[in-house]
This record gives sequence, C-alpha cells and structure tokens, in this order.
Amino acid sequence: MSLKQKAKELKSALPAVFLALKDKETPWYAKMIAAVTVCYALSPIDLVPDFIPVLGYLDDIILLPALVALTVKLISPTVWERCLADSKKMWANGKPTKWYCAIPIALIWLMLLCLVLKLIF
Repeated sequence: MSLKQKAKELKSALPAVFLALKDKETPWYAKMIAAVTVCYALSPIDLVPDFIPVLGYLDDIILLPALVALTVKLISPTVWERCLADSKKMWANGKPTKWYCAIPIALIWLMLLCLVLKLIF
C-alpha cells in the first residue's frame, strides 16, 4: 500500500473515530483515546512544531496513525464498521456535510485563548 493510499485511509478513518466517540457501544477507555485522537488531529498545535525539519512532520506521520490504530483496536469490529460506513456519508464530494461538528473544538480553543490572555494581562 502506498503512502498516498494510507493518507486517504487516515482521512476517512478520522471522521469514523469521531463517530465512535459518540457511539453508546464504544467502551469508555476507547472514547478517551478517540477524544485525544480527534483533538490532536484538529488541533493547530503539534507536539513537535512543523517548522522543525523532518521531526516536525514525524509526529503527524507516526503519532496520528498510531492513535487511530489504537482507537480502532479498542473498538469492537461491528461498531467500527458501522462508524466507518456512517463517516462516508459525512463527506459528500470530499467536503464535510456536517461542518458544525467543528464548533466544540473552536470553542475549546477560544476558551484556551481567553485563559492565556487573562493570564498575560
């Protein structure tokens, strides 16, 4: 499997991880890992900044797929297949149909920004 195919697979797996996070049949420990995975994927802040040559992209190449793989391993196969099938419906023509799913992440970052500004000033 080429790197390009793996990247496409990861792109389709992230919405499925998000759906598994909301699924009632997903165990609590899998939900915790799924939450970390989704937050890390959507976060503009990386563990290693991207401007550092080579190391900056290694965390995206290694850490994110590892988190997705761990989440998938912790979820039952039936729940994962259902979430994967539902995630394909979320992306019509390569664009998300439910854009409002990003609102909680935006609110969290806004609250963190307000907290940092409050601490500075």
